[in-house]
Parts: sequence; C-alpha cells; structure tokens
Amino acid sequence: MNVRDATAGDIPELVRLREILADRMARDGNLPIEAEWQQTYAESLEERLGSLDTAVYVVDSPERGLAACGIGLIFERFPGPSLPDGRYGYVQGMTTDPRHRRRGHGRAIMGALLKWYRDSGVRRVDLHATSDAESLYRQLGFVDDGYPSLTWRDHS
Repeated sequence: MNVRDATAGDIPELVRLREILADRMARDGNLPIEAEWQQTYAESLEERLGSLDTAVYVVDSPERGLAACGIGLIFERFPGPSLPDGRYGYVQGMTTDPRHRRRGHGRAIMGALLKWYRDSGVRRVDLHATSDAESLYRQLGFVDDGYPSLTWRDHS
C-alpha cells in the first residue's frame, strides 16, 4: 500500500471523504452539520497543502479516486511544563471510504502522520475519534489525558 502526499488534484476527493466523516461524526456526537462548508474546506486545503504546519496523506483507490485520507496540523500555544516548546499536533479528517475499510489504510496513514510529527519535533498529538476508529488510535498509543474535553459553541 502506498501512502502519499495529497496534491491539489485530490481536493475534490478529500472533500468527498470529509463528507463521509462528517456524517459519521454527526451520528456519534449528535453534532449539527453546517450548510455550505465544502467550498471553504476545499479553499483551505488548497491554501495549506505543502505548508510546513500541515500534512495531508492519502491512499489511492484501486479503481479511481481516494480510498483514505488523514490530515495532521501543527499548532503553537504558550510553552508550559508539559509542553516546553508550546507546539502540539492535531489529527483531523481521518477517513476511509466504507468500500475500503479494514485493509490497513487508516493505520498506514496514521503511521505516516506520527512519523511526520516525530520528524517535526512535535511531542503531543490530539484527535477526536469516532467509535469506529477509537480502538485503532488506542492501539497506536493514544490515551485519555486525564482532563475532560469540553467544547463551547455559539448557538446564537
């Protein structure tokens, strides 16, 4: 299996895979899906592909299009005792097309992302998991960090 960097030509497929994930996350988290997000997502991908703080990895489908994708982002906050340089990672958009699941695509992409984080000197990586993928992330060493994960949303 070949994990590769995404290109601008992959953006329509990256949007399609993100739609699959959005539907799954909405079921797990009972989250609303905003209308008209796809164009902004595509534009953001185009701007960030190839930047030093973003890695987008994909696996091609044997037929055509993409079988799976995953995005790694590096953010910076103030340094502190548990994060001396203030840099941390966040994995977003890990998705495998339902027709290609259980073939190791997600594991291969996560392996590439974790290598990218290590090579970038990032020592902490966070993610939100669907119930389908939680066991994979735990196998790869992701754990509950002891603090509650809380979110505020403006509903006005």
